[in-house]
Order: sequence, then C-alpha cells, then structure tokens
Amino acid sequence: MWLAGLHWPDEPAGLAGHSDGDAAAHAICTALLTAAKLGDLGSNFGTAEPEWAGAAGVALVAESARRVRAAGFEIGNVAVQIVGNRPRIGTRRDEAEKVLSAACGAEVSVSAATTDGLGFAGRAEGIVAIATALIY
Repeated sequence: MWLAGLHWPDEPAGLAGHSDGDAAAHAICTALLTAAKLGDLGSNFGTAEPEWAGAAGVALVAESARRVRAAGFEIGNVAVQIVGNRPRIGTRRDEAEKVLSAACGAEVSVSAATTDGLGFAGRAEGIVAIATALIY
C-alpha cells in the first residue's frame, strides 16, 4: 500500500487506482488543480493518459504543483485528512508531511481520523482522503 507518499509494507492490500492508488496524494492533486481551475485528478491524469499508469502519487503531486505554478499561481499550503482504520498514520505523520511537502514545494500538513466503525471506511473496506489547498 502507498498512502501519503509512503510505502506501508505491513498492510495486506494496497488501494486500487490508475496510478499507485495513493488516496492522500490524489486528494492533494485534486485540491491544487481545482483551486486553480485546472480540472481535477481524472481530467489531468486519467485513464486516457497512459503515461501516468502506475505513477507514484508524489509524482502526481509534483506535476500538479508544477501545473498550478505554470498557470500563474503560488501555493501557500495544503492540508490533507485521511479517514480510515488502517494504516495508523500518526506513527509516520512527520515522514509523510516531509515527503508530500517536498513533492508539492509547499508545506503539507497531514491529519487522520477514523469513523468509529461507520461506513466503508469504518469497515476497513477503503480509505477516504480530503484535501484543501491555499493558492494565490
């Protein structure tokens, strides 16, 4: 499993996706791109773009940040929240923030929560990631 730019080798299964399935990186990309009115993850790196098949989430973050800057914006910061039971993000939060910040070229903060057993995330059937980007 790849999540928040990190490999989690002890997790039994990764997340499905056209790229590496990193839900946190994907949320960051969509936050950056939509804030700049450049579309979303799918319209920029979707299945119609075979060169992005299997790409690392941090590569997508770096390319999204490049596109935002090329459109005339600067990135202030990004916050991403990961919702799910596993993996336990807190144990590697600092590492994730460093990797994602380096890819973005701006500060990225990472938070995590569970749903106390509610919904697909609470049943450990998937992970949700939601991000907000400040651009100017």
